[in-house]
Amino acid sequence: MYNLHIKKEKGVPISPGMIGLFYEDINYACDGGLNAEMLENPAFEFVESFGWKDHYSTKYDGLYGWSAFPLTGDEGRLSIGTDSPVHPNTPHFLHFVPSRTQNAAANKAFSGVYLQEGHTYKVSAYLRSTGYTGSVTAAVYLPDSSLEEGADYKKNTVPAAQVVLAGEVTSEWVRYEAEFTAASTLRYGVFALVIDAPADAAVCGIDIDHVSLKPTDAVCGVFRRDLANILRDMHPGFLRFPGGCIVEGNTLSNRYQWKRSVGPAEGRISNWNRWATSANMRKEFSNNPFSHYNQTLAIGYYEYFLLCEYIGAEPLPVQHVGLACQFQSTQLIEPEAPEFREFVQDILDLIEFANGPVDSTWGKVRASMGHPEPFALKMIGIGNEQWDTKESRFLERYALIEKAVHDVYPDIRLLGSAGPSVSEPWQDKLMTAWNFYREQTAKKPNFTYAVDEHYYMAPEWLYSNSHFYDNYPRDVKVFAGEYAAHRPIRQYKYDKNTLDAALSEAAFLTGVERNADVVVLASYAPLFGRVDYSQWAPDLIWFDETACYGSVSYYVQKLYSLNMGTYTLPNTFGEEVPTLYQTVSYDEAASEVIIKLVNASDTPADIALCPEEGLTFTGTASAQILTHEDKDAYNELAAPTRVAPAAAALDPTSPFTVPAYSFSVIRIPASRAE
Repeated sequence: MYNLHIKKEKGVPISPGMIGLFYEDINYACDGGLNAEMLENPAFEFVESFGWKDHYSTKYDGLYGWSAFPLTGDEGRLSIGTDSPVHPNTPHFLHFVPSRTQNAAANKAFSGVYLQEGHTYKVSAYLRSTGYTGSVTAAVYLPDSSLEEGADYKKNTVPAAQVVLAGEVTSEWVRYEAEFTAASTLRYGVFALVIDAPADAAVCGIDIDHVSLKPTDAVCGVFRRDLANILRDMHPGFLRFPGGCIVEGNTLSNRYQWKRSVGPAEGRISNWNRWATSANMRKEFSNNPFSHYNQTLAIGYYEYFLLCEYIGAEPLPVQHVGLACQFQSTQLIEPEAPEFREFVQDILDLIEFANGPVDSTWGKVRASMGHPEPFALKMIGIGNEQWDTKESRFLERYALIEKAVHDVYPDIRLLGSAGPSVSEPWQDKLMTAWNFYREQTAKKPNFTYAVDEHYYMAPEWLYSNSHFYDNYPRDVKVFAGEYAAHRPIRQYKYDKNTLDAALSEAAFLTGVERNADVVVLASYAPLFGRVDYSQWAPDLIWFDETACYGSVSYYVQKLYSLNMGTYTLPNTFGEEVPTLYQTVSYDEAASEVIIKLVNASDTPADIALCPEEGLTFTGTASAQILTHEDKDAYNELAAPTRVAPAAAALDPTSPFTVPAYSFSVIRIPASRAE
């Protein structure tokens, strides 16, 4: 029996919204994921990426994902045109000349089109005739029943759904749209734009651009509903975006430029994704299966702000500092160079875009996109995993940016980088950063609100470092910006998200909550992983084209997010119990004590609660218990809730048992005397 003694006195205040989300376009999290768009390369702007550190190149591949359809008889011809495009920022379009038997242009659509019975879908495209003046039909074709996934989908010839997109195509660009409802559920379907080829096909052609196929229930018309809702269900306090490494880019030209991501979708300049080359070997022209991983920017900064509103999270954009990824590049802009001002101005303009009045330059852009009200941006991250060297001069960059921002916007909270890890090899760089932030903040209190620390560690490290922040100085706050338990098994698969890994994260978070006076923000990373499309694992949420599910780690994050008190209550078991980790808080609004208990042992633990006089339990406790008999158990698409919280009720005045390998959250109605 272990006696948990709980004091009535207030511990430290807990920042509202401490538990948040870290979003990065990795593992096809955006296009092919959160972006409800179902087609690949919809604007014919894709490139293929090659190379490794400081030796990167791209090759334009505008026909990627597209083919003449079906594969039978004579060949229809696809080519790329550039004459008078829809928008100069997206200069390429598809020119299609059909044949007698190939009268459609088909799209790869990642793993194929998935339609759900009774759901409605919107299809749209810009079309222009170059000889053809008839109608254009959008169709989704049934897969050949004899084909396995990944087989030659181009031979499918039976339409499962179709709708006339354009009754008559003219010689000028026109955007056409139509809707259809799926009569049955379909997977691995083929999307195609079909024209009626005339007898003399050689003189018949059509130009196609900005093609789209989306479910009409997309959140805000943009986000895949199940993915947006699984985020909202967490009630996250903040959303950090648009990522980590993609902010920096493998090259400066490859960096995320937020201004390219706003305005009309047709004018957004696409980018090759930094993660397209993540698995490349150390040779100049290597590439990998994800070399066509691009960013269409269909989800840009405006949409990220909308997502924050939808899920109820504070926006936390991370901004570039003139340094490409220090792991993958040596490219930089010197702080004294005139070009460095561009990076500073981008941050100032971002604040104006988010918060400025509608008559300001960038506030007007926001309003023109449909949101005249400010987004109330309060926090900005300066750099991602940057560290200071005589070449990078990162801390000098931070100081220049801080002055520029706070001269105009003194209330904006800036978050600084402390490098890629808190592990031993990085300790010197970590301390250099911390000494800098603390010295400068002592002179100027708003110099740095919080410092971004990252921990991708083995479960053993997370278990053994639950007291990591007990002795941290309290003058500058901590943003636990990226953390996850890592084991070297099946590196890019969902089976890394084990119960043991999640329990170690829950154990580490007991220390984060206990030290909530110094750790004010915390987020697991990465957020999304598309099955069979991942470059990194573990991930919080996994999905394919049909469904999504929360990993065991997701449930830990959700249980924390939904059960943070107003302040902590000091507590102790009275003796050290190496396999038990706990934190206790008090929720003033609900008048409840919240206990979080991690049992990392293979043996159940009997617990008796011993509240101090003045802290009185007034009702039956409700519990959520996350456990499984196998600590290596994990969730997957075939068993999405294999390890998921189960509700229970218990009498807090009597001893109770927490299972082996478990994380329990217990809420107890209670009164607390001052």
